[in-house]
Amino acid sequence: MAVYAFLYVPLAIVVLFSFNDSRLSAEWVGFTLDWYRKLASDDAMLAAARNSVLIALTASLVATVLGTMAGIAMHRYRIRGLAFLVLTPVAMPEILLGVSLLVFFIQVLNLTLGLASVLVAHITFCIGFVAIIVRARLAGMDESIFEAARDLGATPWQSFRLVTLPLIMPAVTAGALMSFTLSIDDFVITFFTAGVGVSTLPLQIFTMIKVAVTPEVNAVSTLLMLVTLTLIVLASRVAPDALKGRG
Repeated sequence: MAVYAFLYVPLAIVVLFSFNDSRLSAEWVGFTLDWYRKLASDDAMLAAARNSVLIALTASLVATVLGTMAGIAMHRYRIRGLAFLVLTPVAMPEILLGVSLLVFFIQVLNLTLGLASVLVAHITFCIGFVAIIVRARLAGMDESIFEAARDLGATPWQSFRLVTLPLIMPAVTAGALMSFTLSIDDFVITFFTAGVGVSTLPLQIFTMIKVAVTPEVNAVSTLLMLVTLTLIVLASRVAPDALKGRG
């Protein structure tokens, strides 16, 4: 219980003080929704939110397609080195991945950092998570199902479209939700690859807390926390076995 309290009490305090009728978080003054109203009229915050949603939606879509293909390939074809290439961004520390991508974009591609670089970076680390979930789903399936489809005359595409894809769809959906969650609240990799003039919600929150932790910071953190937890719960409900690593 002490461990759970250590993890969740600070989060509860952030949520509570997002409704505090005071600019200081030192003490509780009274209940108010003014900080949420202020967020709704904050142009910088709205722009950061639009960037975050755009990047997360695009990254999750692309990563889901590529990650699904990678998960199927790792399970069925045992291509040498494929698992290493796909899963390395998942195991690599975020700060190391962020620095590596920064060097790659600037020194190798000579690319100007912006939304495009952030999007590529997010796709890179999301692919591995989707591949893990899809591969786990396939590992628990009876291979005779796919052999039966081939014996009945199904082409490889028909077998994938009519048999494989419907069976792994819960894992694909869970992977997409996880990718969106990881992308929308990522800070470290985004910090290294965003460049000047590009802001997302985590970057905007970081900029705001340099001055002070105001109730407005607590309010946007609460909303981001709500979105993240909702997507994680949905992913766990859609494919609980895949997320646990079992078929």
